[in-house]
Amino acid sequence: MLHLRLITPSEKTDEVVRLIEGTVGTTHLVVMTGAARDPAGDVVMCDVAREAGDELIGALRALDLDETGSIAVENIDLSLSKRADRAEKDAPGEGADAVLWEHLTDATHEESTLSVTYVAFLTIATMLAACGVVLDNAVLIVGAMAVGPEFGPLAGISTSIVQRHPRLALRSLIALLVGFAVAMAATVVFSLFMDALDLFSQEQLAAERPNTAFVYAPDAFSVVVAVLAGIAGTLSLTSAKSGALVGVAISVTTVPAAANAAVALSYGDTAQTIGSTNQLLLNLLSIVAAGTLTLLFQKWLWSKPRP
Repeated sequence: MLHLRLITPSEKTDEVVRLIEGTVGTTHLVVMTGAARDPAGDVVMCDVAREAGDELIGALRALDLDETGSIAVENIDLSLSKRADRAEKDAPGEGADAVLWEHLTDATHEESTLSVTYVAFLTIATMLAACGVVLDNAVLIVGAMAVGPEFGPLAGISTSIVQRHPRLALRSLIALLVGFAVAMAATVVFSLFMDALDLFSQEQLAAERPNTAFVYAPDAFSVVVAVLAGIAGTLSLTSAKSGALVGVAISVTTVPAAANAAVALSYGDTAQTIGSTNQLLLNLLSIVAAGTLTLLFQKWLWSKPRP
């Protein structure tokens, strides 16, 4: 269930209440006349089944309530109410399958913002992965994958394509390109520093690395894994079951490939630099394509009549 808290201009309150009452899957309607001060108006609250939430939010936005008042949406972790149970039962479809497009756009907008924190996490993840590839340590590679925040901009690009949101696309692309450029440049410097301390060496990079050689050798499995991860990551963002996102983060070699390219570049190893860069670009494109197709399928599926 979702909880909606609305601030409505007094002249629109009756229309908003009728809209809520006419939406299947709503309950616990509360109207507080004149309770709002900034902006001035009435406060209307209700609970709505997740599967009916997107339709209701869209209708409220059609009334320009986001411009003249306020629409706040919260997830309800626990609701002990027979009315809530009946509302969920009456709403068509399953809550776990419902996509809240406004929430998705807002979430990906936040996750794809180029910020100091975003660049710091990506840089640290790339440096950590650099240690992993030089030492051929799979544990460090997995740790670096988990730290990397790059799935946010990738999901932002997919969302912007489906929602036709060019600003989100530009914001996500800038975060992705600038973030990786800064992270890889910093990792080149980090690699040279570690080499000066005799902690990294070109011999380690060129040696047999059975645990991490895959980061600079793209093949068909690279595409398969990236596509599957893109689908799983997108589903985790759009559904109520978001626990799978961590698993996605540690399944795709974006950060490790960037790290290997940076280390190889610092030693002038052209073959590994090109191979790692190809691996990185292949994975990024595959994730975006898979995420976009997943969102398009969900949009098409949810547009069909539901029992």
